[in-house]
Amino acid sequence: MTKGGMESVEVFTTEGKGRGLKAQKEFLPGDVIFAEPAYAAVVFDSLTHVICHTCFKRQERLHRCGQCKFAYYCDRTCQRAAWLNHKNECSAIKRHGKAPSENIRLAARILWKIEREGSGLSEGCLVSIDELQNHVDSFGEEEKKDLRTDVESFLEFWPPHCQQFGMQFISHIFGVISCNGFTLSDQRGLQAVGVGIFPNLCQANHDCWPNCTVVFNNGNHEAVRSMFHTQMRIELRALSKISPGDELTVSYVDFLNLSEERRKQLKKQYYFDCSCEHCKKQVKDDLMLAVKAGESKPSADTVKEVIQFSKDTLEKINKARMEGLYHEVVKLCRDCLQKQEPVLGDTNIYLLRILSIASEVLSYLQMFEEAADYAKRMVDGYLKIYHPNNAQLGMAVMRAGVTHWHAGLIEAGHGLICKAYAILLITHGPSHPITKDLEAMRVQTEMELRLFQQNEFMYYKMREAALKNQKIQVMPEPSNENAPGLFHKKE
Repeated sequence: MTKGGMESVEVFTTEGKGRGLKAQKEFLPGDVIFAEPAYAAVVFDSLTHVICHTCFKRQERLHRCGQCKFAYYCDRTCQRAAWLNHKNECSAIKRHGKAPSENIRLAARILWKIEREGSGLSEGCLVSIDELQNHVDSFGEEEKKDLRTDVESFLEFWPPHCQQFGMQFISHIFGVISCNGFTLSDQRGLQAVGVGIFPNLCQANHDCWPNCTVVFNNGNHEAVRSMFHTQMRIELRALSKISPGDELTVSYVDFLNLSEERRKQLKKQYYFDCSCEHCKKQVKDDLMLAVKAGESKPSADTVKEVIQFSKDTLEKINKARMEGLYHEVVKLCRDCLQKQEPVLGDTNIYLLRILSIASEVLSYLQMFEEAADYAKRMVDGYLKIYHPNNAQLGMAVMRAGVTHWHAGLIEAGHGLICKAYAILLITHGPSHPITKDLEAMRVQTEMELRLFQQNEFMYYKMREAALKNQKIQVMPEPSNENAPGLFHKKE
């Protein structure tokens, strides 16, 4: 079964896993297997005034919809592009008196689209909205209660003159959003800013060590001529060589967790038991639980004690970060590392989590030399655990490279930026804003490295003068959120 723009994949039924996607031709690392625009998408409630409701880019100054006073856009181009999807929403918000929550808004956009086009196959879709899994039957009591609340709120918001849908179908739509809502990120890929439904992507099954990755592309409306504009979309990209007939898989969760933890998370959020090779054989669990080797190998009790201390510290760190007490976070990290270093191995996930937080917060506090040391150790550990073409690995290596550059460690910084660029060329592609930023950094650090190699003294003199003449680039404030996950789950 193929559909317009989707000729290179087919839907098939897999044993024990329901539907899946299969390649119809060969793909190499970095190839775009397919691109898919959102069936419907909305900005998160907390960010509606700072994110464009069409392309989901973060902008300093946005134009507000003069009618509902709720929707914001980059410019008239984005506003015009949004009108088909915003028209009904706009009048419903005015009638209701306020905008409802993101889940209600997304359900309404899906149902307005069904009202316009019917619930059958849309152009370019391999499956219809009716056919998507909703897992409502697997919901626990708390989830059923949330579902009832959402349905009630939706019925209050939904205009009486619009097509009326049965309670069962409305519940199906909320179920689809709950387990298939895809996280949309801003143009830098660092913050989750919205949620959308992409029916074709929903057909890709999970594997903890997948052969594909999904990247969100905000599109480009900046060209003078509209024929060169590109729309907001997701891209399914190959991470390794894929042969015709191979199943296409993506990872729903971060690999940097023990197989047991990943399986628990997948069961809780997506209602299935992961049976991938990495979970069955607990591949890399030994690295993630590594302890110091050699003559002074710590006892099992010591290891247990340090891991518990690490878990307690991570809870304290989260509390301090929520309160913006970053110097307290640094102190907690240093104390924890002191306990961990004689006991835990270089790839132990509890050590890596502390190194990651320490390097991020120290960079924000502009204590770059210490941050660079922790970032280097973190990257060394990640490289032994993650798939070599993992997007989160690429982003972590990029941040480590920038931290080294800030610390004046130009050789190591340039090396890390080149490594990150090679990964992101595959995971994000050359035209993605993050890859373009990285290419500019790569060129700059290459020029600086040449100068450094020719005349070290002159390099540091010029660097000092340049930093005096420009406002020092402040690293982004540390976020309490993890990197945007693949699918958005309502907390």
